[in-house]
Amino acid sequence: MSRVIIPENYKAALGSYDTQKAIGIIHILFEKNLCDALTLKRVSAPLFVEASTGLNDDLSGKEKPVTFHIKDIKTDAQVVHSLAKWKRQALHDYDFHVGKGLYTDMNAIRCDEELDNLHSVYVDQWDWEKVIRKEDRTAEYLKETVIGIVNAICDTEDALRAMFPQLEVRPAIDRNVSFITSQELEDLYPDFSPKEREDAYTREHPTTFLMQIGGTLRSGKPHDGRAPDYDDWDLNGDILFHNTVLDATIEISSMGIRVSPESLERQLVLSRCEERKRFPFHKALLAGELPYTIGGGIGQSRLCMLLLGSAHIGEVQSAVWDDYTRNACKEAGIFIL
Repeated sequence: MSRVIIPENYKAALGSYDTQKAIGIIHILFEKNLCDALTLKRVSAPLFVEASTGLNDDLSGKEKPVTFHIKDIKTDAQVVHSLAKWKRQALHDYDFHVGKGLYTDMNAIRCDEELDNLHSVYVDQWDWEKVIRKEDRTAEYLKETVIGIVNAICDTEDALRAMFPQLEVRPAIDRNVSFITSQELEDLYPDFSPKEREDAYTREHPTTFLMQIGGTLRSGKPHDGRAPDYDDWDLNGDILFHNTVLDATIEISSMGIRVSPESLERQLVLSRCEERKRFPFHKALLAGELPYTIGGGIGQSRLCMLLLGSAHIGEVQSAVWDDYTRNACKEAGIFIL
């Protein structure tokens, strides 16, 4: 079922050729800015992992991974949902030290995704992870990292606008980050849905970091689902921007300080997922064999949408869409790749 929204009087700031050119420039500029801000090094990453390892990310716990059988080695593999757990293992295996991190291009297929202007079955993001000290597992360290990422985004936008003056018609991103917890947000808007709360808040605070996602709020429900075995639910969050084209929130990044052995144990119990302790990754983490880390994913197509003022993710990403979406966009003059 299509949930596409066609903004009134919308027209893309760039033509199709310049859009492709700008997407390439965004990738080059942002990767450099992100690496400079967080001290990251690029590595190669898998498109799929063995199902038996427990390395795949189950997101909110409801999504089915795309699974296939590898005949020659007689095992099942899963196309990754994200690389949240793989990255932490890689930092250990690749001998990264405190203060250093990695990033990679992550491509995924999320076949259960509900499609709309911001969501596609195809997911592309910069996945990053960094080794930290145990004493860095604080809200202050998390906030400093968020500010570094936001500045990397804004520096990319400044350079892009200098190259493409047509983009000046869109409001620039606010560098000032508003920090708020999911419980504080619920208290502000108790009668709103989580999505309505985000939209209401980002209209007043265009750049927001929404903290502490995954745990149950006083309403008896979490703001949003989070797997129990990568983020520490007390030390995570989403980077949100107000999308002026859609007058709605666009989430650019889900990130956080990762679970310690203690918080992993607690969150597995709370989510009734204690059976995961049998996986090699979880065993190593509970035994204290993996480094303390912070990490996240930054949507590539979503960032391009935000910086180019696009109305639909299909303008900056080639994917599969229903006939209604394609026809509605075509009638509105929105070019879908």
